[in-house]
Amino acid sequence: QVQVVESGGGTVQAGGSLRLSCAVSGRTSSSYHMGWFRQRPGKEREFVCAISRSGGVTNYATSVKGRFTISRDNAKNTVYLQMNSLKPEDTAVYYCAAGVSPLGNILYDYDYWGRGTQVTVSS
Repeated sequence: QVQVVESGGGTVQAGGSLRLSCAVSGRTSSSYHMGWFRQRPGKEREFVCAISRSGGVTNYATSVKGRFTISRDNAKNTVYLQMNSLKPEDTAVYYCAAGVSPLGNILYDYDYWGRGTQVTVSS
């Protein structure tokens, strides 16, 4: 059974930074492509970014490109999301997911999901 657990959420002022972590257990994280999604209040869950198994290739939503960086440490079975220049519209629950579809940007590309971590950006 693969488990995905996010951490690192919190409240930050606009312009600030946060780093989210995603720990994968039950199987080595290098078996999966990994993605981050978010669900803003009153909105559907949306793609944020993804990273290939090796970490060599990444994919970002236009809204976060240049501000967010996804990375992974397969030795630690952990994926990271560094979020800089945060905006109030980045306020959301952030979800980490594991899947076998390369750099998938839709929910169905991913098989395992965490429960999410809240990020709140105040203006």
